[in-house]
Amino acid sequence: MPLSTSSNFALPDDAFRAIVEAHRGLTDEQSADFDAALVLILANHIGDIDVLREALVLAKRRMIDGQQQQQQQQ
Repeated sequence: MPLSTSSNFALPDDAFRAIVEAHRGLTDEQSADFDAALVLILANHIGDIDVLREALVLAKRRMIDGQQQQQQQQ
């Protein structure tokens, strides 16, 4: 199963809102712990190491690209 990068949600804004709401009231440390727990739960749900590795590479690339864009804007 290849990594799907297009939205699979009928209502993607609702999915985003649910994630944001889940962080409401958490400290930065609690929010980071929550994110880590959510990642592990979803990784287990995927259950495919190749898809997980592909997602890890993509996430890191997007993070690095975002940081580079911020540096260029400064």
